Amino acid sequence: MTKISPETGISLEEEERRKKYIFDSMAPRRQKHILKKGYKEWDPFIKPKDPIDIRKDATNRTTQMLVSEFLQTSDAESYTNEYGRGAFELCSGIINKNDKYRGMLEFACWYVDLLKREGKLE
Repeated sequence: MTKISPETGISLEEEERRKKYIFDSMAPRRQKHILKKGYKEWDPFIKPKDPIDIRKDATNRTTQMLVSEFLQTSDAESYTNEYGRGAFELCSGIINKNDKYRGMLEFACWYVDLLKREGKLE
């Protein structure tokens, strides 16, 4: 029975053949670098991380799309560069699931609810 690699979805023999092909087609200097760290540990099939600009939220929008949409609904007279930077920073933090920005968002939502309950915000 042929074993399948969970990372690539191909047989381990085929994966090893591809790995050797990639290694053999590299420049000698790069090969030396890989051999120094260990050929067995080297994984040429590692998927790259998503760049920050293509990460999307639950609505399938990027950070740039969300901030642009938000700023279009904001009052243009009260908008400043600092205001826009703050919106972008908070948006990026939320999409990247940073606890600091999640705490800021939850506090802001809680505070708005508090003001509504006390009749200070309609």
